[in-house]
Amino acid sequence: MTAAQPPRVRRPRGAAESLATIVLGFESLVAVLAGLAIYGLKALPASIAPWWGIVAGAVLAVLMVATTRVLRFRWGIVLGWVLQVIVALGAFLVPSLAIVALIFGAMYGYATIKGAALDKRNASLAAAPHE
Repeated sequence: MTAAQPPRVRRPRGAAESLATIVLGFESLVAVLAGLAIYGLKALPASIAPWWGIVAGAVLAVLMVATTRVLRFRWGIVLGWVLQVIVALGAFLVPSLAIVALIFGAMYGYATIKGAALDKRNASLAAAPHE
């Protein structure tokens, strides 16, 4: 018989990481749907097969989910912003994606900026001597 192993201690996550993970997770679903819209509307140039829209949406969704694992690093937050720009560039193919990019870009901006402010405040409260 093996001895019971103690439960694994989870790494503490900051507010910026948690909020940005939620936004990118939901946006990954929208990326797949955007890829399907690009395919269905045949929005790609005639020289590119329409099924590449599905591939692009799926790849973007996988990148968004993978990015959620590295948001604890500064470069992970920047990578999330790069993905927001890629979604915004999709508006050249399907103009309604501009609305999606605006909404999710605003949510990601709020998550990273306000989350960082909350993390800073929580760190200062934790460092303050308790009475």
